[in-house]
Amino acid sequence: MIQTAERSSAQSASENPIYQRHIIAYLEAAKRISGALLEVGCGEGYGISILGPHCSSYLGIDKFPTSATVPAHGRILQMEVPPFKGIEDNSFDFVVTFQVIEHIENDLLFLQEIKRVLKPGGKLILTTPNRLMSLSRNPWHIREYVPGEMKGILAEVFGAEQVDLQGIFGNEKVMAYYEKNKASVRRFTRFDIFNLQYRLPRRALQVPYDLANRLNRILLKKENAGLVSDIVASDYFVAPINEHALDYFAVTTKK
Repeated sequence: MIQTAERSSAQSASENPIYQRHIIAYLEAAKRISGALLEVGCGEGYGISILGPHCSSYLGIDKFPTSATVPAHGRILQMEVPPFKGIEDNSFDFVVTFQVIEHIENDLLFLQEIKRVLKPGGKLILTTPNRLMSLSRNPWHIREYVPGEMKGILAEVFGAEQVDLQGIFGNEKVMAYYEKNKASVRRFTRFDIFNLQYRLPRRALQVPYDLANRLNRILLKKENAGLVSDIVASDYFVAPINEHALDYFAVTTKK
């Protein structure tokens, strides 16, 4: 598996703020799920222990293999999506997919496939970054969305009345880290006088971006050790969407 800064881990202290930002999505989803659950993009599998106790069956799918511990009522399949090969229509009460859609070339088909495998009345819970709060171009992402775009594509597939678009926000501690991160990123991007991060092909920028991203997080940890290590999942919260949301937290229902 290719390890990139896109896959945050509790094993790296410098990644704690982004790791906790991912954990809050699982904690919020756990309050809402039941029945048969599909997680699209289960990654390292650190969310399985949070979601597992709240569902009757768990299926995770991911592009890369994982050594995550799976509960007795769960399993993991390795596949690239979309489509969701071998998964029957109307199979799941809930689908969760966190920080995945931004990596998918055909995002519309991705959502259509999720709708297909959901039971009538089933729900999708999705997170993805708010482009308005991104500090630079992320070449690992095919695209990011502004609020209108996010709501628009979900409405196209599920119907506007079925979309509840909220956001993941941070408290003062999180936003202090965000501002430190913004200043640190500018130390790197100030040298990009020709705006190459937006002009060069995405794939050509992936390795340089990944190296710079990891170095930036290490420097932030070194210079702001207490702030970086003290952030916990409860420093993030879900609230009605506005342009300052770090991520979207969308819940949509299949009629």
